[in-house]
Amino acid sequence: MDNPYPLIKAVHQILAIVSIGGFALRFAWKQWWPDLLVKKSSRVLPHINDTLLLIFGVWLTFLIGQFPNTHTWLAAKIGGLLVYILLGMLALKYCTRKSLQWTAFIAAVVVYAWIVSVAISHKAIGFLA
Repeated sequence: MDNPYPLIKAVHQILAIVSIGGFALRFAWKQWWPDLLVKKSSRVLPHINDTLLLIFGVWLTFLIGQFPNTHTWLAAKIGGLLVYILLGMLALKYCTRKSLQWTAFIAAVVVYAWIVSVAISHKAIGFLA
């Protein structure tokens, strides 16, 4: 394969979809079937997927030669990722009240959608434009 970019991008996109799907699934388990969250696979697999997602994302930045210090859309994506992680931790781990868990979950999904819009548009403002 002469140009690995299309394959690496497709894998990154699939891993991103698996990541949000896994987050939603774990949130549903927390709400209705919390016993499923204590299984080792539900604690380990998301970290494996998200590590691969990050690796493929970094690989993409090198393939396209665009980096967060020179391209604001990548910096925005990374900032959004940090907010998404924080909200996910609140939704799944640290909030004890159901209303706060739901608020953090919905906010995390909105931030995820914004990250996707930044990735598609290559504009730091994403769908907020």
